Amino acid sequence: MGVTGPIRVVVAKPGLDGHDRGAKVIARALRDAGMEVIYTGLHQTPEQIVDTAIQEDADAIGLSILSGAHNTLFAKVIELLKERDAADIKVFGGGIIPEADIPPLKTLGVAEIFTPGATTTSIVDWVNANVRAA
Repeated sequence: MGVTGPIRVVVAKPGLDGHDRGAKVIARALRDAGMEVIYTGLHQTPEQIVDTAIQEDADAIGLSILSGAHNTLFAKVIELLKERDAADIKVFGGGIIPEADIPPLKTLGVAEIFTPGATTTSIVDWVNANVRAA
């Protein structure tokens, strides 16, 4: 019983960070690769992001965080997904995230982290290979 149709990704900017150019570039790259993308806009709370992902029947959530609050915001999104029985929605993200913070985030349940310099092709390829993968 496989899911059909395009991969659905919510791209979100949690917290107070007001810079969304990178998130828009990623959203466009995923869209151009044939995915359905829901961009939530700036200043979203983890609750709003998870609500949107559930309402939109998303396969994944891509978080863009430049503010330094990545540990708190990723943790809250993962926690809310578990609470709402939606832990099957994969969470990935990118932004200004120190290398030392990546292993704990992955242990928490973040599927992948893309740091500055990651290409849109590498992100699209990762989503295609890992979202909906068994």
